[in-house]
Amino acid sequence: MENNLPAIPPKRYFTIGEVSELCGVKPHVLRYWEQEFAQLRPVKRRGNRRYYQRHEVLLVRRIRDLLYEQGFTISGARNRLAELGPGAIRALEDEQDLDEALAEAAALPLAAAGAEPDEALPSPSALLPPLPEPSDGPLTPQQLRAELLAIRALLA
Repeated sequence: MENNLPAIPPKRYFTIGEVSELCGVKPHVLRYWEQEFAQLRPVKRRGNRRYYQRHEVLLVRRIRDLLYEQGFTISGARNRLAELGPGAIRALEDEQDLDEALAEAAALPLAAAGAEPDEALPSPSALLPPLPEPSDGPLTPQQLRAELLAIRALLA
C-alpha cells in the first residue's frame, strides 16, 4: 500500500503541505477529503491552518490506497472505512511502526548489530515461531494488532 511513500517522521503535528508530500496527494485533494470523510478532522488553528496528527496521516494514506490503488469510489471508500472501524487505523499505525523498525534494522551495518561480517547469520524464518494455520476469514483488527505486537516483541 505505502511502499513508495516516505516514512512518517516522529512528530506530533504535520502541516497540510507535509501531509501532501508524505501521502502523495495534493493539498486541495486533502481539503476535499476532509469534507467527504468524517474521520478526517485535522486540528485548525491560527487563521484556519490545518495540523494533522499521525493517525490522520495514516488515514489519508488508507483513503489514498482505497481510491487510487484499489479503485473504490468515494462513497465505497467511506463505507469501507466505516466497516473497518476506528481500530483499523490503530492497526495501520502499528504496521507503520513495524515497517519503520524493519527498515531501520535492515539499514544497520552488521558490526553495529553485533555480528562479525564473516559470521553466518540465521535466517529470519529460523528466529520466528511457526505461523498459525490460516483462518477461514480475514483477521479482525484486534487479531492483527496482537500479531503485530508479538512480532514487534520478537524484534526488540
